[in-house]
Amino acid sequence: MGRFILTDGVLPLVADRFKALSEPARLALLRSLQYGEQTVNQLVAGTGLGQANVSKHLQVLHAHGFVKRRKNGLFVHYALADRQILKLCELMSSRVNAHVTAGGQSHARGPVGHIDNSDEVG
Repeated sequence: MGRFILTDGVLPLVADRFKALSEPARLALLRSLQYGEQTVNQLVAGTGLGQANVSKHLQVLHAHGFVKRRKNGLFVHYALADRQILKLCELMSSRVNAHVTAGGQSHARGPVGHIDNSDEVG
């Protein structure tokens, strides 16, 4: 993959995408979708979020190109639009873990995370 330069024109677009990812519920939905396509009901069951909340966050993720959807009868199935987003999340999780391990402050309410090599993103 080639390098992209953060020009003045693209900075607001990148910032807008990061803003869309700044909500923990949206990150939880992306985490759930890493295992494959799911319906809203499956995502509700898997995340513990309410149906209206899941639908609202999926709309934001779809509008920013992070998820794709397809309708099958009465159900809408959601999937990651590009698995590259998982690499970004993995990179940030690694940076947060390194920061906390080095004695930095964290706003985390529990363990920061762990390395799981069983299903590497690729």
